[in-house]
Amino acid sequence: MIKKFLYILFLVLPLTNAVYAQLIIGKPTFIFSQACANPGFNSFEVQINFSASPSLDPANQFIVELSSADGDFSSPTVIYTTAVGELNAPGKVKVAIPTNASGEKYQIRVKSTTASLPLSPQKSIVFPAYYKQHDTQFTINNAIPNATFCAGGSYILSVDPNGNGVTNSPLQFPSLTYNWFKYNGPLLPETPVATASSSSYTVTSPGSYFVKTNYGACTSDSDSYSNIVEVFQSATSASASITSSKGNPFCPSEGATTLTAVAGNSYQWFKDGVKIDGATAINYQATVAGKYDVKVDFGGCQATATIELQGEAINSSIDVPDDNVIEVGDKLTVTATTDASSPTFQWYLNNNPIAGATTNVYEVSSKGNYKIIISQAGSCNINQELPFTVRLTSDPFPDVTDIPNVIILSSVYKNNKEWFFQLPEPELKTPPEVLNKGVGVIIISANGDIVYQTDDYSYNWPNVNLDMWPLSNIDFKNINPVYYYIITTKDNKMIKGSITVIK
Repeated sequence: MIKKFLYILFLVLPLTNAVYAQLIIGKPTFIFSQACANPGFNSFEVQINFSASPSLDPANQFIVELSSADGDFSSPTVIYTTAVGELNAPGKVKVAIPTNASGEKYQIRVKSTTASLPLSPQKSIVFPAYYKQHDTQFTINNAIPNATFCAGGSYILSVDPNGNGVTNSPLQFPSLTYNWFKYNGPLLPETPVATASSSSYTVTSPGSYFVKTNYGACTSDSDSYSNIVEVFQSATSASASITSSKGNPFCPSEGATTLTAVAGNSYQWFKDGVKIDGATAINYQATVAGKYDVKVDFGGCQATATIELQGEAINSSIDVPDDNVIEVGDKLTVTATTDASSPTFQWYLNNNPIAGATTNVYEVSSKGNYKIIISQAGSCNINQELPFTVRLTSDPFPDVTDIPNVIILSSVYKNNKEWFFQLPEPELKTPPEVLNKGVGVIIISANGDIVYQTDDYSYNWPNVNLDMWPLSNIDFKNINPVYYYIITTKDNKMIKGSITVIK
C-alpha cells in the first residue's frame, strides 16, 4: 500500500529594523479663521496631525498643500514642505499663502513621502484667504472732499490713478475690485452701495461716500480704503449727453469716432469706469468700443452722461497654434471659424494669395508663413487677419549614393567645390551654412582616429591652405588615403560611407 503525504512548506521571512509600520495622517488644524496676508505679513501656523506605529520613517517629509479658491485639489499649490526628519511627532509649521490668493473656500491637506496607507488625505475646514496686494490708504475725486451734481443728474466718483502726486493707487493692480459705501457718521455703520464693482461709482443721491478695496472676508482687516467725499445736489437743473460722429455702433476699421459732450465749463472723460488722463476737452476720439462717461461741470453743479459705444466687429479663430511643425510629406488641415453673417475667405502663403483657397478650410503641405483674411462686407467693411507658421521637421536628406566619395585635390580644381567634402543640396538656393545647420559630420582616418568633427557642417573639410597650394593637412605618402564619414541628419538619421582623397 502506497501512502501519499502532502507536505506544506512555510517560507518565513525575517523582519528587519528597516521596515516601518503604518503612518496615518489626520486632518490639519489651525487657530486662524481667515488668512489675510500682505507684502509685510504672510505667515500662518498649521498643525500637522499624524500617528506612526511603531515609529516614523526617518526619511519622511510632510507636504502641505492648498486647494483652489473653491476647495478643489486637482491642481494644488504646495505651501510648505518639511525637511527630512523635521517632524518626528505631531507639530506646527508656518506656511505662506500664494500672492494670488483670493477666495472664501480654501482648504489645506497634508501628504507624506512615506505614508504607508493608500488613504485620501483629510482636508481641513474651509477658510477665506486673501493676499492684499494693496494695503494702504488711497484717494478718490482727486482728494477733493466735496462735489455737487445738478438736479436730476448724477456724479461719478472714481479711484485716482498714479500721477499728480498720487503714488499708491490700487489701480496699479488691475485684478482688484472695490466695495463702495455711503458714510452715515461715526455712530452708525456704513451702507454698502456697490459690492465687488469697478473703480468708479455713479452717485444719484446726495450723501457722503467712500470706497474700500474688495478683499472679501479680509476687507475689514484691510487698510486699503479712500477718503470720504460729500456729494451735494444742486437746485439747478442741467443734464449732459454724448453724441458719436460716426453713429453707434460705429466702424473701427474706418478710424476713430468723435464723442462730443454738451457745452459746459470743464470736462473729464472716463472709459469703462476709469478716468482717461488728459481727456478734459468737450470732444474725445474713441477708437474702440466700450462704456464712455463724461463729467461736465456747469459752474454751479456737475452732470454725467454715458454712452455704450458699440463697434461693428467679427470674432474669428483658427484651430492651430501660431507655430506648427509637420513631418516632410505630411499635411496639416487648418479650419477657420467666424461669427460673421456672410464672410469671405482668402488664404495666403508668404503674403501672396493662394489661388483657389477661398473656403474656411485649407490643407497645408509645405513650410512657410501662412494667414487667412476673413472679410465681412456691409455698412462697415471688416477684415480680420489670422496668421500662423508651418515648419518642417527637417529637409529631405538624399540617399547615401548621392554623397560623393572622392575628393580631388588638383590645381585644375583650385577654388572649386571638389576640393571639399560635399553634402547634397536639396535646395540649391539655400546657403550651405544654413542648409547644414544641425547636420553633424565625423571624419575618421583609416587608423581609427577622428580627424574632423562638427555639429554644423560648413563645407570645410579637408582644411586645405588655399594660399599655399598644393600644401594641405593630409599626408599622402605613397597612396591615396581613405577616410570614413558618419553623418547625423537633422532628424537624427545616421549615414555612413567612405571617402578617397586624390592629390
